[in-house]
Amino acid sequence: MSSVKDRVEAIERRIVAACDRSGRPWQEVALVAVSKTFGPEAVEAAIAAGIRDVGENRIQEAREKIPNVKGAVRWHMIGHLQSNKAKDAVALFDVIQTIDSASLADRIARFAGEASKRIDVLLQVNVGGESQKSGVDPADLPSLAEHVSRLPELRAAGLMTIPPLVSEEEVRPLFARLRSLRDQIRERHEDCRELSMGMSADFEVAIEEGATIVRIGRAIFGGRG
Repeated sequence: MSSVKDRVEAIERRIVAACDRSGRPWQEVALVAVSKTFGPEAVEAAIAAGIRDVGENRIQEAREKIPNVKGAVRWHMIGHLQSNKAKDAVALFDVIQTIDSASLADRIARFAGEASKRIDVLLQVNVGGESQKSGVDPADLPSLAEHVSRLPELRAAGLMTIPPLVSEEEVRPLFARLRSLRDQIRERHEDCRELSMGMSADFEVAIEEGATIVRIGRAIFGGRG
């Protein structure tokens, strides 16, 4: 069986190839290893393989895991965040990728201010229009970006999406739409540079469409129980 190191190296080769196909330097793409359900030892193996960004989906799991991981990484909150967990999120994470409302942004900013911390956030956009998924409607994105820009404790660093589980042909235009939305927002908010899109099944397509952050779990850590 392949090791975490082997799988990280394989993913990195695929990232480089996807960047080559789209005429981009591979350094533009950050690899976030998603460690949901895997313990500190698996995260440390990923760190030893060169991973510098780790993503978690749940506050409770992150609270138990993060203090027990040896090694310096940037922790990303990539799961839906309930407003009553905002204080924990600020304490645990360096980046919160799932801001989807002004009220959530206000709570994050409040606790970041109390902690004398400025935190990078991404605005989650529901580009697939799925009723069961979190994310701001694309039509409401400009007003959310404007609201976040007025909160000095936050830096709106980009956009994030979790698209439907569809074919490559169907997901590509959704990634392209997020890139277009980012470009529009960036005209007014120059810090809005990142595009967090693409997971184990579709990250190469996402890179071809402009992703600067890909979130990979299964292809690094293996199947989850």
